[in-house]
Amino acid sequence: MNRSRARLDRLAGMALGVTASMAPLLELMAQPALAQRTPPPLPSLPAPEPLLRTTKAEAQHRRIGVWLTNSPSPLYYEASRIERAVAELADAGFNTLYPNVWSRGTTFHRSRYAPMEPALERANPNLDPICRFTAAAHRRGLDVVPWFEYGLMEPADAAVVRDNPEWVLQRLDGTSVMELHGKPMVWLNPAHPGVRQRFLGLIGEIVQRCGVDGVQLDDHFAWPVELGYDPYTRNLYRAETGNDPPDTFTDRAWMRWRRHQLTNLLRDLRRHLQSIPNAKGEQRRPRVISLSPGPFRFAYNQWLQDWELWALGQLIDDLVVQNYAYSVAGFAKDLNQPALLKARQWGLPVEIGILAGFGGRTPAMATVAEKTRLSLERGHGVIYFYWEGLWGQHAGPEGTEQRRIGFRQLLRSD
Repeated sequence: MNRSRARLDRLAGMALGVTASMAPLLELMAQPALAQRTPPPLPSLPAPEPLLRTTKAEAQHRRIGVWLTNSPSPLYYEASRIERAVAELADAGFNTLYPNVWSRGTTFHRSRYAPMEPALERANPNLDPICRFTAAAHRRGLDVVPWFEYGLMEPADAAVVRDNPEWVLQRLDGTSVMELHGKPMVWLNPAHPGVRQRFLGLIGEIVQRCGVDGVQLDDHFAWPVELGYDPYTRNLYRAETGNDPPDTFTDRAWMRWRRHQLTNLLRDLRRHLQSIPNAKGEQRRPRVISLSPGPFRFAYNQWLQDWELWALGQLIDDLVVQNYAYSVAGFAKDLNQPALLKARQWGLPVEIGILAGFGGRTPAMATVAEKTRLSLERGHGVIYFYWEGLWGQHAGPEGTEQRRIGFRQLLRSD
């Protein structure tokens, strides 16, 4: 999730929607993998704008985290920087790190499934930053949840796309390319066995090698609604339904069938994480699946991400809602969305993604503190985007030292 300026603008002020039906939940409950896990019933909505009480136990276990990425940041390329960053974050009161491990079609280690990020390969191909983050964090009692930003998306010119054209989803007119982050991208087919094996392998190798505490997916773990007319998907749909896919990509039954394929891949990921053995001498840690999607209606209608169903079906353990409204008033308004209130009622941990600083958009420390206070009051954890916006190169006019002191006072007092 390269949270570029375009994404920040797109997400600013977005509101979370409300699911319209319980039918998808009944479908999920019928699946064998979840037959013995009964999801909680859908509660009625509480009164508008309630302030849900947070117990002492909840407060102790909610996540205070930060996204870490190489773009733009020198953090990933020197062992001393990694060690110093983790020490500073632990001292400031953070308890969870979300380092980016998969973006732009590359990863930050030697992988069987993808090429190494070019800058890391030039700087030090043996550095292994994700395992370094994890070791440094675990020594200090912090969790590490690697963030697989690109999910099922690939640069159009990636080797995996050239080598496996049958893996790529297509529109009705046969085209595949989408412009995202200012670059041509394509989407790999979550229903294709080769794609599924690669996706699970890419995640599994980091979980097993580094002993991390879970994984995070975001809005790129998706099936864009206009795609699905490639030969593989057409043949699979015809074999399962006896019909050709309808030309209208918003046909509800066609959307539901494709959503099933994405849900099945998420279910496979859950099984895969549970099956991965511990490294020798590693203490067994819960392996959570964290999801950072867009607003519900947008996520489902544009990307076929049915995250309410996934939450109720216990396919995700943690929900991160990005709230990049610049003003405090807009931020507070977005905290009162019904889906957030329902998620709390379901018992699902919810974190709020808060903009700490990016490029020219670095809020004053007082603004960050007020947004943090509002989130914590409602029982949510908080995750800041991103590391360099805390007290790094995007620290803003207050400067590095004042920002570091400010975050330490804010988080330690909580």
